[in-house]
Amino acid sequence: MILDFSTAAADRPAALAQLDGEREQVRAMPGNVAFRVYADREDENRVGVIHEWDDEESFVGYQQSDSFARSGEVLRPMMIGAPVSRRFHAELRETLA
Repeated sequence: MILDFSTAAADRPAALAQLDGEREQVRAMPGNVAFRVYADREDENRVGVIHEWDDEESFVGYQQSDSFARSGEVLRPMMIGAPVSRRFHAELRETLA
């Protein structure tokens, strides 16, 4: 899943801090493969999050978690406009190192 949202430039550090603060808890959830938070390098208002989960059941567990609820309570009031969430079903072909 890829999530993008915007905040006022002054609020972006707090938004990033909220997501960074939840990262270890999200990463410890069953089925989580990745949880990466990004500050857009071209737009000082944009924040991006990439989630990767083993299966849909694991992702649903995250959506029902206290971590998800806490982040929503903090982030939604800061958001300028609606967030855009793109969700995919993908099959891993290979991992190259």
